[in-house]
Amino acid sequence: MAIFLGIDTGGTYTDAVLFDDAKGPLRAAKALTTRHDLALGVGAAIDQVLGDDAPAVELVSLSTTLATNAIVQGQGSPVCLILIGHDPVVLDRARLRSALAGDPAVFVGGGHAPSGEAQATLDIEAARAAILRHAPEVAAFAVAGYFAVRNPAHELAVRDLIRDLVAHPVTCAHELASALDAPRRAVTAVLNARLIPLLDQLVRAVRGLLAARDIAAPLMVVKGDGSLITADLALERPVETILSGPAASIVGARHLAAAGDAVVVDMGGTTTDIAVLDGGRPRLDRKGATVGGWRTMVEAVAVHSLGLGGDSEIGRDGEGALTLGPRRVMPLSLLAHQYPETLAVLETQAARGKLRHHDGRFAVRLRALDDDHAGLTAADVALWRAIEARPVALETLFMGLHRERSLNRLLARGLAIVAAFSPSDAAHVLGLHDAWSAAAARLGAALFDRDAEAEALARTVVDLVTHVSARAVVEAALTEDGLPAAAAATGLGRRLFDRALAGGGNLLDLSVKLARPLIAIGAPAATYHPAVAARLGAGFVNPRFAAAANAVGAVAGGVSQRVTALITAPDETRFRVHLASGVNDFGNLDGAAAFAADEAARLARARAEVAGAERIEIAVRRDDTIVDGPAGARIFIETRVVATATGRPRLAMG
Repeated sequence: MAIFLGIDTGGTYTDAVLFDDAKGPLRAAKALTTRHDLALGVGAAIDQVLGDDAPAVELVSLSTTLATNAIVQGQGSPVCLILIGHDPVVLDRARLRSALAGDPAVFVGGGHAPSGEAQATLDIEAARAAILRHAPEVAAFAVAGYFAVRNPAHELAVRDLIRDLVAHPVTCAHELASALDAPRRAVTAVLNARLIPLLDQLVRAVRGLLAARDIAAPLMVVKGDGSLITADLALERPVETILSGPAASIVGARHLAAAGDAVVVDMGGTTTDIAVLDGGRPRLDRKGATVGGWRTMVEAVAVHSLGLGGDSEIGRDGEGALTLGPRRVMPLSLLAHQYPETLAVLETQAARGKLRHHDGRFAVRLRALDDDHAGLTAADVALWRAIEARPVALETLFMGLHRERSLNRLLARGLAIVAAFSPSDAAHVLGLHDAWSAAAARLGAALFDRDAEAEALARTVVDLVTHVSARAVVEAALTEDGLPAAAAATGLGRRLFDRALAGGGNLLDLSVKLARPLIAIGAPAATYHPAVAARLGAGFVNPRFAAAANAVGAVAGGVSQRVTALITAPDETRFRVHLASGVNDFGNLDGAAAFAADEAARLARARAEVAGAERIEIAVRRDDTIVDGPAGARIFIETRVVATATGRPRLAMG
């Protein structure tokens, strides 16, 4: 018997599970995520689940939605992207310019041809000048070279130069993806570099907590495909943890529900994530995970993620209809629960006869101010200082001053959050949720719409969340079935879906039926998803420990690392093997394939060991692409050799 500790840090809650590798979950605990100091929430969850009689813990594993949420909400630290051998037009592909969000991009000479040969000499002096110029204003560097997946030499040279000159973390695009598509590799590298400081804060907090409790077990982190890696490796490649939380939730749902074929819906505070289980295994998106509109090159569970959660911001569109998300807010019920003095502010605002623009909205600190203040103006820093000690009503914060831009910059950096009326508040008004301040929730409803009864507004919000969730499940199912869900999301298709999900009509009776049971997990699951399943005519499963399924999934997975070797033919006499370790030529395909298999297996085993695996098994697959040519000739296109190393996590006593 081995005891594991699983931890999941979400946008609202931090969950912890004590897990017996033979019996499954023993007990679970939940604490509020404290973004201003992650150690507080994580420590509270750990202490609750360990209790006074916990046996020795041999493995600690962490899943988190922090990276996913940061991308969805456009948050992260400033970065500098160094593009080697690229034309400036690359910025207008794969939304790379948008991904940079105003951060610097520098072009230097160099790069490689598709064959792996250098197309130009690396301009190392231009790279040096760019590094020294931009280091003071950014937190990390990303490096993307032209055809670096065919030869990474120039990316590696610039990486080494950055490490020699400054202490900033650096990400090479070829280390994150082996497939072609330079703009998407660059986007992935930018996102990775931007997330490093965010994940570093979490890992440091967890390590400190474990040390204080004399837990010397290895610390692992869940990747987006549901497998595990060491925390040290996760800090080098945090982008691989996007969809970490959803992946862990799917692994946890499979374990808790003993599921074969099912649709899993995980609703948290910020996002709703939908995935499919086939025979108990989650479907993977081999083309790369899409999060917040960004198409990355990170292989992950095929998750359909949207900015809808219990804490989604409620607003109105141009016609006055309610809208949800994608931005997360702090529920007013939670605000008053944590800061009781804010209830009096809400009461004062509600007692006024006329609604003011910022009524029912507060600014709240999330985390400590960055030491270097990179990218922040003096006004931004002053605004953060104003909310450092306690939440401040926006009407007070903005009194006589135009501070909206500064607040938006703090929100984008994840330094602050707005507290406002949310679906969680609506659930409190209706008595569907009672953990926080129902009085603040009712006041928030009154301030959001003075012309509506609180209960009527709350029912409208809950019904809208249910409807949007059901629609998202339908669109995800269509996509997974290979049908054009995008067409159904607009125009006539959207109207037909909405009519069917609402229960038909007088002349046209429509219905939608989900062919698999719906497994609902996450804290809000019991509030919204029985109605979602009913609208879809599906079976509903809400297993025990469903609210902590992410933490269960954090310790229920294994370690898996994959290495791909590509073989091309530069001319009729050579077969070239392209690997991250370099380029090698051979006189025949069999010799090249044998070398590729051995080297890929060696690299996969080494990566699995670094990722924290033991009892490693290797599987190698070879795929030849050879086509028929004129006069019966056979034409070689390429060969891919894929080595996959799997193992169980290395335990403290293993």
